[in-house]
Amino acid sequence: MAAPERTQRDITGLLNAAGHALSNRLAAALAEVDLTPRMQCVLVHAMEEERTQIQLAALSFMDKTTMVSTVDELEKRGLAERRPSATDRRARIIAVTGKGRKAAAEAQAIVDRVHGEALAGLSDSGRDDFVELLTALASAEGAPGPIRRARSPKR
Repeated sequence: MAAPERTQRDITGLLNAAGHALSNRLAAALAEVDLTPRMQCVLVHAMEEERTQIQLAALSFMDKTTMVSTVDELEKRGLAERRPSATDRRARIIAVTGKGRKAAAEAQAIVDRVHGEALAGLSDSGRDDFVELLTALASAEGAPGPIRRARSPKR
């Protein structure tokens, strides 16, 4: 039996491969300042405004467990700390320390460089169009959430 005819390019595969390659480049570049992409992302989002771990996890595309271990590592390194929220005493926010602000600034320059290199083959308008398209794909309304499959019963 012949394979079904493809009428469209496998954009899912292409986007996954491109994302993987760019993530690896970014991780290698951020290793220069001893940060991971996750750490850098959390630091920058935490500096923008007072945010809880749950808010930062959503902005950084992380699950709760990964977020906790990332913040634990940031605290261990003296880059951030958990503090009570000024507006909700039940909530704890992630505050970036002075050392963390310096690290975030260095890391953001690296992120900008890597992203610039990745888009270097495109014209200015091509870059804008590409980023606009990625943004539209990433925020498409009506897109389903992750599929959760039931676990097989243990035998």
